[in-house]
Amino acid sequence: MNKIPFGPTYDEMAFPSHIDPEIRKKALAGKSDELDPINLFNINWKDEKNQVHKIILPKEMTGVECNIVVLLGKYFPSGSHKVGPAYSTLIEGCVDQTIIPGEHTILGPSTGNFGIGVSYICNLMKYDSIVIMPDNMSKERYQRIKKYGAKLDLTPGTESDVILTLERTFELKKNPKNRSLAQFELLPNYRFHRHVTGNACIEAVKGIGNGRIACFASAPGSAGTLAAGDHIKKIFPEVKIAALEPYECSTLMNSGRGQHRIEGIGDKMCTLIHNILNTDFIALIKDEESVQGLKIIHDGINILVENGVQKDVANNMRELFGVSGICNIIGAIKMAKYLKLGPEDNVVTIATDGFDRYETVLEDLKKRYLETEDFVLRRWFRDVFHKTSIDDIADYRPMSQKEKLFIQKEKDWLKFGYQQAYLDEMKNMDFWDSEYEKIFHYDELIKKLR
Repeated sequence: MNKIPFGPTYDEMAFPSHIDPEIRKKALAGKSDELDPINLFNINWKDEKNQVHKIILPKEMTGVECNIVVLLGKYFPSGSHKVGPAYSTLIEGCVDQTIIPGEHTILGPSTGNFGIGVSYICNLMKYDSIVIMPDNMSKERYQRIKKYGAKLDLTPGTESDVILTLERTFELKKNPKNRSLAQFELLPNYRFHRHVTGNACIEAVKGIGNGRIACFASAPGSAGTLAAGDHIKKIFPEVKIAALEPYECSTLMNSGRGQHRIEGIGDKMCTLIHNILNTDFIALIKDEESVQGLKIIHDGINILVENGVQKDVANNMRELFGVSGICNIIGAIKMAKYLKLGPEDNVVTIATDGFDRYETVLEDLKKRYLETEDFVLRRWFRDVFHKTSIDDIADYRPMSQKEKLFIQKEKDWLKFGYQQAYLDEMKNMDFWDSEYEKIFHYDELIKKLR
């Protein structure tokens, strides 16, 4: 078997201070050359001082009393936290010896960031890769994937047509030389976010407000990020987990199937790795407001300053978010209002990536509007942030509500060969805890083979 450049364990991704100091030093220095395999050891939420990359949003912008803390995914190698699940899935296959370098080609079904992560990880770990994704995503995504050396296999449609990428992946998997890093169905994605992102969320609120998390809000694409909520609930049982969907494609709430513009979420399914048991609320976010919000933060510095945001803070935020990050911010504001949270309370959410892959999204926005001058941005600021309503929020704590999601999951996954008995196991928290515990098994294997 060809030599694999092994990277970190789950423990080292959650706590990079546990990495051998010499390797940690080399990894931090290696950021200047992103294609150096040492960057595998930079797959974590931390900076060089082992502090979580985050921002506490200015209340002058959010318009709510509570603290909204956003973890920043743009500082991961390749520019998105999706690189973590890509690495976790590939490394588990490597140590299980089901994925062999030089023998297998890696498939990455995606709407963008996971595909970028797959192409990046495969470049570092010396695998050929094919990214399967819709043909109407932002051009920056395709360019980044090609830059890292992966082939593109495009399916018709947009973000909400990801089911077609799954069907295409299902066909490509019939070739025994292909191995899929199936983010929507394989549990390394769940394990990464429950352990790595979950622990980062806990650390991110230390010293802020009451030091606890009242709400964790995140949009499900693969639903991997939502797994952080499973860890948060173990530490703060009172936390409410909110899944955020596009208003235009509200599949979880009402089986909606529309098109939308929030890249990375709203994929017309209940993913296999979505732990329905810990989803407390579902809230709908309008796609156009998410794009308008990105426009304000990136190009409306003066509008933010007019509303009381310090200029250096406004400038610092300019490159931190993509469209799904703004969706998550709007959802966090929405839940803060709905839950009537106060100044000591904390809402945590995630910015999957940064602005670097959304320039064309703002160009498209400009084409759709006659004017995007300051007087328009002022109105958008009020409407998107300060006037965020508590409409379109549904309580999914009752089991009768959860049963709707179980039925949706069955509809989505039985056709891909999963058995009813397996799906039924997912209705018990023991299933998810057992899957999570596998991180300790894999950490031992990684250390042994490394």
